[in-house]
Amino acid sequence: MKFNFAAALRRATRLTRAGRPVAATRTAQKAVGVAMVRTAAASFSMIAAMTSGKPATEKKRRSPARKKRPKQVSPAIPGMGRQLGLVARQLRAARAAMPSAGLLPGPTAPSRPPTLPKGSQYLDRTHRGAAGTRDFKLFLPARRPRGPLGLIVMLHGCSQDPNDFATGTNMNRVAQRHGLAVAYPAQTSRDNATACWNWFRPASQARGRGEPEILAGLALALMQEFSLTREQVFVAGLSAGGAMAAILADTYADVFSAAGVHSGLPRGSARNVISALSAMRRGGKARKSRGHGSKNPAGPDNPVRRIIFHGDADTTVHPSNGAQIALGAVGARKPARVGLKTGSGHDYRHSAYVLPDGSVDLELWQLKGAGHAWSGGKAGGSFTDSKGPDASAEMVRFFLSPSH
Repeated sequence: MKFNFAAALRRATRLTRAGRPVAATRTAQKAVGVAMVRTAAASFSMIAAMTSGKPATEKKRRSPARKKRPKQVSPAIPGMGRQLGLVARQLRAARAAMPSAGLLPGPTAPSRPPTLPKGSQYLDRTHRGAAGTRDFKLFLPARRPRGPLGLIVMLHGCSQDPNDFATGTNMNRVAQRHGLAVAYPAQTSRDNATACWNWFRPASQARGRGEPEILAGLALALMQEFSLTREQVFVAGLSAGGAMAAILADTYADVFSAAGVHSGLPRGSARNVISALSAMRRGGKARKSRGHGSKNPAGPDNPVRRIIFHGDADTTVHPSNGAQIALGAVGARKPARVGLKTGSGHDYRHSAYVLPDGSVDLELWQLKGAGHAWSGGKAGGSFTDSKGPDASAEMVRFFLSPSH
């Protein structure tokens, strides 16, 4: 079968945009391999012709004492040098992403369920909507005959699963103290081979489509089941999950009243895997967040409040992304209060942005010396840092604080 190098590159690009980096890398590697074989074969044929003693294609030399230099062998495929450079860059980017961005396949088996507070429940559920289906774990607090007092949707990071994330964040125990339910949606290997939420795909950055529609639909279904209002519903996430939480805050202000973003990126900072890696390494540019400072056509005028955590030693998602999320939400407005903390746990800078009515609509926690891990998390889960401050406790405190 005839192999088309350019077509293989186009297929690799489509797979990359579709959030399938493993398949894209394999396709690109095959293209490079075939091209290299063709080049080697062409070179071998030229050498064989030059050493065979049969210069059938050469003109008779006028001066035997003066030899001409052999012509430089051109690539076997037109434009191959430029195309190989493109593929090489894509392969380097994909290879660089694997250890840090969680682009390796996730756990081969689900993590063990977390230890639960006495009397609580941890249920297996499935949400089916027009945009897709996702399984999720549902934590229900103990001794709440009238149902939970609120709901947090928790979005795991790459290579994690709901059990791992629940264990590492210890969110169930924090939620138990406040009578809150917690939903842990699971990304599928079919939709992303490495269990990442596809925050970098345009189809998952807008209202009414893709993963935002699935996750908002899940929250709406639980709101109806437990008779909850918008003011009682929140979303939080880590890394890719944090980036998706930022997207939901921008696009579903009628569903979520507050969002927690840990080590995430601003919505619209990437359009594919390559631009995602650039945003992760160098920082992404914030997109103006609808619902903060302007009317959100998707919902009420009340903006989604945000609490952001980011370590300044994060080598996976550049620390500037946390500040960019804040910039997209509050614009040029300066924080009303800035606090510096030293002592046990990580030192940090805490900036609070206050509205005219006195309520805090955004908190930015910049953690000194912290890497790509959930602050104050438990060692039983992945991507956790037990030193603190306790991100789970601070997020719930912020979620439940008066918004007006």
